[in-house]
Amino acid sequence: MRCLLATRNRGKLRELEAVLRGSDLELITLENLADLPDVIEDGLTFAENARKKALHYFHLTQWPTIADDSGLAVDILDGQPGVYSARFAPTDPERIDKLLTMLASVEEEEDRAARFVCAICFCFSNQRIIEVEADVRGNISTEPRGTKGFGYDPVFYYPPLGRTFAELTADEKNQVSHRARALSKLKQALKL
Repeated sequence: MRCLLATRNRGKLRELEAVLRGSDLELITLENLADLPDVIEDGLTFAENARKKALHYFHLTQWPTIADDSGLAVDILDGQPGVYSARFAPTDPERIDKLLTMLASVEEEEDRAARFVCAICFCFSNQRIIEVEADVRGNISTEPRGTKGFGYDPVFYYPPLGRTFAELTADEKNQVSHRARALSKLKQALKL
């Protein structure tokens, strides 16, 4: 089945393809459909933004559409950057610098607790929508480590593996990440 993956983020595409490998879903991204207008992500939750994106692109294309909204929520910062994770600063390095600056006076590891959250909405039609959400808990490291992944991965320390997400191989990350967990729930719902 051909589906639109409502993203231009190649990192997300790679993660989704790896987790959905073996299913009969053929993913087309927004990069293949450059003339489609962007959606304004003004929801207050990850789930609201995922649903808004899925419905927006479904109505434009009439293709089954998978959309996600994901980001980082830091406990001591009252969940920031949250739904503004991608807009927290202009680039990934600037977002990381801003976050580390905000946490500069927070020394205890448990006080740097955070979670990556992923909400996914799969819109087949106006009447058939599947929504799932998952997260993964960790801590914000005091400095970036690793070169793999994208976004906040270099500062998201995952205690069970003793490394940041940017230090994990793609396979390791796809076993434990928020997106992998949400996609697993989606696969169960779709019976893939």
